[in-house]
Amino acid sequence: MSNAFTAGLRISLCAVIGAMLFVDDKAFSAEDPLTAPQQTALAEVQQRASDIRAVNHAIWEFAEVGLAEKKSSALLVERLKAAGFTVQTGVADMPTAFVASYGSGKPVIAILAEYDALPNLSQKISPDLDPVTEGAPGHGCGHSGLGAGAFGAALAVKAAMMQHQLPGTIRLYGTPAEETTIGKVYMTLGGVFHDVDVCLHWHPSTKNEVWNGSSKAIVSAKFTFNGVTAHAAGSPENGRSALDAVELMNIGVNFMREHVKEDARLHYVITDGGGAPNVVPATATVWYYVRADDHKDVERYFAWVQDIAKGAAMMSRTKLKMDIDTDCHELVGNTPLAELVSRQYARIPAPKFTEEEHAFARRLQEPLIEQNGKPFTVAIDEKIYPLLAVGEKSKGSTDVGDISWHLPTMGLRTACFPFGSPGHCWQNVASIGSTVGEKGTVYAAQLLSAAAVELLQRPDIVAAAKADFATRMKDKPYTTLIPTGQKPPAKIR
Repeated sequence: MSNAFTAGLRISLCAVIGAMLFVDDKAFSAEDPLTAPQQTALAEVQQRASDIRAVNHAIWEFAEVGLAEKKSSALLVERLKAAGFTVQTGVADMPTAFVASYGSGKPVIAILAEYDALPNLSQKISPDLDPVTEGAPGHGCGHSGLGAGAFGAALAVKAAMMQHQLPGTIRLYGTPAEETTIGKVYMTLGGVFHDVDVCLHWHPSTKNEVWNGSSKAIVSAKFTFNGVTAHAAGSPENGRSALDAVELMNIGVNFMREHVKEDARLHYVITDGGGAPNVVPATATVWYYVRADDHKDVERYFAWVQDIAKGAAMMSRTKLKMDIDTDCHELVGNTPLAELVSRQYARIPAPKFTEEEHAFARRLQEPLIEQNGKPFTVAIDEKIYPLLAVGEKSKGSTDVGDISWHLPTMGLRTACFPFGSPGHCWQNVASIGSTVGEKGTVYAAQLLSAAAVELLQRPDIVAAAKADFATRMKDKPYTTLIPTGQKPPAKIR
């Protein structure tokens, strides 16, 4: 990419973003330089870049699944305490959840850290499929970098607060089990975010962009049927098959698919289907996700799924037990915060990648090209994308959504993966552990810290974000399908 093209791109982006900025008497324009406290924060990120990379690499190697992130959580807690943060561990009845705080008073700015891996995605930092340990977990969603970048941002904000005597509180929230949308839901229900003014978050991606879109609401539940065991050949008439109930339920839900909105998603896996073919299974369990763009639709569809399960139990003469793991809401956007984050992209250039890094990404893309049947235009997307008036709707779900139903929340993405890489793939594991993922992670720490410092300097933006939130949430009460008083599960699988 030529210097002239890059300069033209930045000017174009500034024009687009500047036209969309929140305007008041004190507002910055996209062309305004970074303030002295923001410069201090960026300098701190640069100084701690090796620490950020080391944290990413350590969590990448730990590769712990949700609710079992003991080493990953402990590492972050240890580093934060050493940096002068006050840390509360085991919050919301989850051993791997924590809240690290520095400062006092208002505003309270939260940054979110995640660190859970995905099962069966172990992979070396290699352009070829090559597990570190066959069948072990791996960071296919890049949460090793997510936690490391959030950690770096929190330390940078603290440095700016100390040097420039900025009032307020910065908090890093360690949130377990995002992949199963559990951690932040139970932390929200437990009141952990009750006094937070603004929440910022980020996620590794294939692009550099503000994350101002929505997501799908989701309910995760397990349906367990209990029947009567019997010899499947000798006395099947004495048995009542729990597996029959599971299969009947799945058939019913599959017929249901024709009569839901196109945005709905219904997924399931059978986690217990019996032990041997010659034994009528006395127990069987099926695990369901029910998703939709609107939580109200999820509520309706989930009630329908429950009716199908009850019918399956009646048909098979078995008994039904249902356990709701989590109930997660869709993301809610916030215009002033989206514009705040856009300003940071306009001021802080995206990282450039070497020829070797582009070649590595190209190698990672090769199996994807074969699968998709078409080549990718670039190996790594170095562009910064302009802020959209209406953010995209993600087909996935995130428990950040529940925080966004309680307070102004905004996210960002940085390029850490090869262009066109799908989520939850081995290519992402290799990329987030490489220098490609490291550069995107450090860039995220810069953007987050600059945005958080601006919030500490600009009470008018905090007020505008709260006003936008109040408008969006008018007549939208928060409801949950999780039984009152239920504690988070001790494990998900």
